[in-house]
Amino acid sequence: MVINRNKEDEEEKEKQKEGLPAETVLVLQGGGSLGAYECGVYKTLAKHNIKFDIVSGTSIGALNAAIIAASAHNYDSIKNSAQELEAFWLELAETLIPLPAQLSSAYFTDESRAILASMYSAIYGNPKAFSPRWITSSFFFNYLQPFRQFPYPLFDIAPLKKTLSHYVDFTKLGNPDRPRLIVTSTNIQTSEPVISDSKHININADHVIASAGFPFYGIAWTQKDGRYLWDGALLSNTPLREVIDASPVLDKIVYLVNIFPHYQKELPEDMFEAWHRARDIIYTDKTDNNVRLSKVISRYLSLLKEMHDLLMITSNVKLKEKGDEIQSNAKLKERFDKMELEYNKLVRRRGAIIKEIVRIERPEKVHFLFEDADFSVATIRN
Repeated sequence: MVINRNKEDEEEKEKQKEGLPAETVLVLQGGGSLGAYECGVYKTLAKHNIKFDIVSGTSIGALNAAIIAASAHNYDSIKNSAQELEAFWLELAETLIPLPAQLSSAYFTDESRAILASMYSAIYGNPKAFSPRWITSSFFFNYLQPFRQFPYPLFDIAPLKKTLSHYVDFTKLGNPDRPRLIVTSTNIQTSEPVISDSKHININADHVIASAGFPFYGIAWTQKDGRYLWDGALLSNTPLREVIDASPVLDKIVYLVNIFPHYQKELPEDMFEAWHRARDIIYTDKTDNNVRLSKVISRYLSLLKEMHDLLMITSNVKLKEKGDEIQSNAKLKERFDKMELEYNKLVRRRGAIIKEIVRIERPEKVHFLFEDADFSVATIRN
């Protein structure tokens, strides 16, 4: 208890410093192979030397965030971290069509390539990301029997953990010169979010991989610290709220990558298009309410501060006027002390507001349900 008390006091002292800068935050969504778009976004941000204090992500966004957080420790290294992230994605990319890029584009449309690539992933997986369990003899023996239910999991995520470990030195996460990493997953049994924060724990590959176990594609869960964890996108595909909860003191400037389009002019014409649009709506960014609430709280806190300051001045004047009778006002003083404590908790420990939010939206020309399973080289490069 003493340790927690001191920690909270330190946070209060930090908040009271004049001219404290806002934290710059990068928020990355989940979305399978669409995470390559986040790589392109980060490459552009790196060109502008934008340095992040916190990098947050879920699902594939958690993997992107881990690579960035482990390698971007100063302005000189930001571009190197973008190169590391790009190398990771090019390693995941698969050459399904043995043709030069120019010929591939001429003979295959974006949609036909996505269909071919997603079918390949569904059958054979991805050697650098997820391996199919159906090719093992035990799978056939246990599941391919009459009246047997469709098995789960279909894919083992161990290859992705191995690939990620080539690009992330987990011993560097949590260092003061590195961005703070926050990744999210979902507790299968309790339906509760599990937040892994490099400020408080030593994040390893299992914490990050746990965030990417997407059950709808048959990807396995991760067992970690006595819990069974699935994809963090099941609860929140845009982990901004989790950032504010984890860092409630400093104001925020947020860069948010939204890879599931908010708006689509064309209406669905068949069930696959309907499922695709519904999927986009489910996983698109929904933080507008958080931003509006942040602004409302900011106004409330400003008003509360004025009331608090006025009340403290008035009470001090009255107590001084009483002179020797101050002892008889012990109860009044005790009430003011409690009020001061609650005020500090509310304002100084939960006072973070979103000062600015920059949204980067992924454009979408072709609406294909399984586009997030397209790991073809041409698509990843695009």
